[in-house]
Amino acid sequence: MKSWEDYKNYVKNISPERKEEMERIEELSMIIGTIIEQRNMLGLSQRELADLCNMPQSSIARIETFRITPNLDTLLKILHPLGLRLQVSPAEELRVR
Repeated sequence: MKSWEDYKNYVKNISPERKEEMERIEELSMIIGTIIEQRNMLGLSQRELADLCNMPQSSIARIETFRITPNLDTLLKILHPLGLRLQVSPAEELRVR
């Protein structure tokens, strides 16, 4: 049986578009996974986090289940009460010479 890493690498090698799509999914998964992990570590329910963010619990649930992708303002609104911050760094393949 192939691993998830094998599958991701296979998809990335199909075409540049598939590679870009898989990398986007991986990045989003890391962000949402960190949000869920931190919320759980702090002992917060989705409803409690939503209250801290002044947004409906259903929005938190849709974000955590990847049914919607949050815009930047929403993402920052969620990160702040969790004690998280967004950090941007250059992609390895685009580094300036």
